[in-house]
Amino acid sequence: MNKVLLAVDGSECSDRAVSWVIGVVQAMNKPAEVHVVTVQPAIRDGLIRSFVSSDSIETYQREEGDKGLASARKLLEAAGIAYSPHILLGPIGPAIGDFAAQNGCDGIVMGTRGLGGVSGLVLGSVATQVLQVATVPVTLIK
Repeated sequence: MNKVLLAVDGSECSDRAVSWVIGVVQAMNKPAEVHVVTVQPAIRDGLIRSFVSSDSIETYQREEGDKGLASARKLLEAAGIAYSPHILLGPIGPAIGDFAAQNGCDGIVMGTRGLGGVSGLVLGSVATQVLQVATVPVTLIK
């Protein structure tokens, strides 16, 4: 994988995905282009925007995005792996799939909480959404 999209949310599961990518990049023994992505919900509702300024909404989304990226940044920097951080807005699955396609990524790596079974069917999951929209291979790390 020369160009990978690493989807993170700051959870223990996404940290395992980060560690997996670190291991793969180190084993390749050549530079890889790592795009670390977190997704924040887009706030388009007119009612909310009547009470909260666009600047406040953007600041909130950036702060929450930075929180989602923080753990991955720490792990990648400690391993000496170069990366590009990105905070995307919108529905999570499509945002990740679109970013990978638009940026020519070879694959997507992400953690999964592993709900499975009935919980996964009823609740759906981000991993399932990404699998449905991705045009590149997706590696799920449990």
